Amino acid sequence: MTTAPEQAGGIGPGRLVLVVGPSGAGKDTLLRLARAACIDDHEIVFPRRIVTRESSADEDNVALGADEFRRAREHGDFAVHWEAHGHSYALPREINDDIRAGRAVVANVSRTVIGALRQAYANVVVVAITAPPDVLAQRLAARARHSDGNIADRLARSVDDASASADVTILNAGSADYHGRQLVRVIRNECWRE
Repeated sequence: MTTAPEQAGGIGPGRLVLVVGPSGAGKDTLLRLARAACIDDHEIVFPRRIVTRESSADEDNVALGADEFRRAREHGDFAVHWEAHGHSYALPREINDDIRAGRAVVANVSRTVIGALRQAYANVVVVAITAPPDVLAQRLAARARHSDGNIADRLARSVDDASASADVTILNAGSADYHGRQLVRVIRNECWRE
């Protein structure tokens, strides 16, 4: 994982809202609901991730081949990039301009990059979205995206990095609409530290 080099003190004054959690937790669903709820708020940005995997109905990413991704990385086109599940992922460098302009940038990232992002940005909020193991297994099986790898391996994966601890946790086991509204409250910084 690498972040773009920046000045000491971190990029600000805007907020970087990082959405993390295990596969099958419903991150993309809640992000889609939050994006729809914030569609008219130009102070909230949901950048499309760059991924070495085709876009799908579940994830609206910018698809790049491995060589294109490598060239873009070497060119400095990414604010952050990482590897997970046999794919390369990145956020576009333009998020830095949004954060400097005071906007909130909301992105689904790997838990492995949280520590570096907390150092690179002045105002980071980490939202962990999770669900009970049986729910995660059902969702992964229903998704049936073979490029994601072995379901048992995905369920067993954890990151033991203290900086990866979440500021807010959403247990996404009930109504997606309800949990989507919870995520919107965090994004808008509305009484989420209950």
